[in-house]
Amino acid sequence: IPVTAGAVTGVEMNIPAKSALLMEPESGMILYEKCARERMGMASTTKIMTALIAAERMPLSAKITVTKEAVGVEGSSVYLTEGEVFTLEELLCCTLLESANDAAVAVAIAVGGSIEDFAAMMNEKCAELSLVDTHFTNPHGLDDDEHYTTARELGIIAAAALENEALRKIFSTYKMTVAAPDGGVRLLINHNRLLRSINGCIGVKTGYTKSNGRCLVSAAERDGLRIIAVTLDDGNDWHDHTLMLEAGFEAY
Repeated sequence: IPVTAGAVTGVEMNIPAKSALLMEPESGMILYEKCARERMGMASTTKIMTALIAAERMPLSAKITVTKEAVGVEGSSVYLTEGEVFTLEELLCCTLLESANDAAVAVAIAVGGSIEDFAAMMNEKCAELSLVDTHFTNPHGLDDDEHYTTARELGIIAAAALENEALRKIFSTYKMTVAAPDGGVRLLINHNRLLRSINGCIGVKTGYTKSNGRCLVSAAERDGLRIIAVTLDDGNDWHDHTLMLEAGFEAY
């Protein structure tokens, strides 16, 4: 994906995020950027790459049995239990809608055999996308000094993931259910509130850790035009992404 510098003509924006990017992925044009090449933590926006690797390497209909390594993972969770069986698609829905770290680990182990080997796959994909300021050590985004990206490169990852129709559908899903071990269901609610407030919003992923702050990758599509916005460490991300996306469409 070629990325070139640019500015949103006639639109003034003051985005308080430590790092921000607004891009049109088909041309690779950068419409707005702020410290977009600075390496930073990405929290659960990591799961965009997790989903992309999984969708490229395994059919979404594949059956996955939850292993003990995926049970009780720190942070956001859908409380998986050992031995439960899901399709890859269901686990990706848990990973992307509820930002479930246990589901991300279940996916990583099923696809890569181990978290370490799956992270190697993630880094291979970085090389394929010509990313030089991104490195993954895990599939969920919990803090690690060697786990980082930039707003610019996270935008490129999101653009690649959005080319996958199945992932695009999951990114834009607001609510669904998957089985629970008691015979009932787990209700999954997408954490991305922009799906209900931005015309044409198609995702993508929220993230938060105490050290990384609030991270958000969003995208919207209108009349065949797709715009992607990225902020890292932004306490007002919902407002800022609304401003950025609307500015992007106005510019075009």
